[in-house]
Amino acid sequence: MIEDKTEALVADAQAIIEDRPPQRSRIESIDLLRGIIIVIMALDHVHDFFGAPGASPTDLSTTTAPLFFTRWITHFCAPVFFLLTGAGACLTLQRMSKRELSRFLVTRGLWLIVLEVVVMRFALQFNLDYQVTMLTVLWALGWAMIVLAVLIHLPTWAIVAFGVVLVAGHNLLDGVQAEALGSFAPLWSVLHAPGFVINSAQHIVFVAYPLIPWVGVTALGYALGSAYRWRADRRQTLLLWLGIGLSLGFLALRLVNVYGDPVAWSVQKSPLWTALSFLDTRKYPPSLLFLLMTLGPALLLLRAFDGGVPRPLRPAWIIGKVPLFFYVVHFYLIHLLAVAACYLCFGSVGGMFHSPDLGHFPFTAPPGWDFGLPTIYLLWALVVLILYPLCRWYADVKQRRKDWWLSYL
Repeated sequence: MIEDKTEALVADAQAIIEDRPPQRSRIESIDLLRGIIIVIMALDHVHDFFGAPGASPTDLSTTTAPLFFTRWITHFCAPVFFLLTGAGACLTLQRMSKRELSRFLVTRGLWLIVLEVVVMRFALQFNLDYQVTMLTVLWALGWAMIVLAVLIHLPTWAIVAFGVVLVAGHNLLDGVQAEALGSFAPLWSVLHAPGFVINSAQHIVFVAYPLIPWVGVTALGYALGSAYRWRADRRQTLLLWLGIGLSLGFLALRLVNVYGDPVAWSVQKSPLWTALSFLDTRKYPPSLLFLLMTLGPALLLLRAFDGGVPRPLRPAWIIGKVPLFFYVVHFYLIHLLAVAACYLCFGSVGGMFHSPDLGHFPFTAPPGWDFGLPTIYLLWALVVLILYPLCRWYADVKQRRKDWWLSYL
């Protein structure tokens, strides 16, 4: 009988060991998806600097199908960043206690906010007058990390509930207008409706990325990260069915046109344009349908990449190891290319250092500034090709060295 009990204990221990993947400092599928997404993101930013100023690629009355899809494919970037930020925080528990992780999330979150308002603001505008300041993705990611620093001390079910309520329920607040809240209007712009925090003749501060529901997406990503402690087949099943479920949920909820996005789709002049209307969901703030549309396929990609990195995608995997480095440097490179193009084509560059209002953000382009989609795609490829060797070098540095500051860039 003792031998039987011993064998049973050994079997149980073996089952526990087999249910956990080997301890790894990084998850290849997460780095790969992050790298693909950040390369796609660069396309959007090249278009911001080289496309027609003020034009909306998703305005069906003025856009073209190629321009619409150029913008639409980049919609996947922000949701994946926030989701994987949460997942990465959960994976960090392999080498940190929750108390240490909370401290790290707060300090890194504050650092991202500083990066947004100092380093990235200069990258976008090449001036220090602070006449126009736009609070975008790093601002929201920083606050999402700070909120997550508190959430990680709750049970997993409570973290999931928090995320689901924000993601699925925030569209109930769409009817609340910041102007109706009086002195609390700036707070509402920070939380849910893009708008001005400061709007004076001297300074403008505009929140483009309100915190709700982005902090909810990050919380759900943290819960998802626990699946990377499971056996591979169990994790892959979860990613597959979650991805299918969210994608089908988007199709079903969008079809009924009842809830999930402030703007309903409508029948247009052709099937193609009707499809564009169907896909045209709100990003600022991201509606429930926007998040279902983007996160469902993202989870399916995580499932597809779970078996390893295909050789053709290894460059994206390397970039995905150093996403913040790529993010910061690529803005400086794109803006410098825009300055050079302005000088070569127009003979002056004064406007490239000046943005007096939101209508001229991030710079005051000369009349006729629009290089067209073919040139924009070529410049995008050039940016990625230039930055890849730098990312490979920096990824090697981070692998060789363990200096504390490396985790902040």
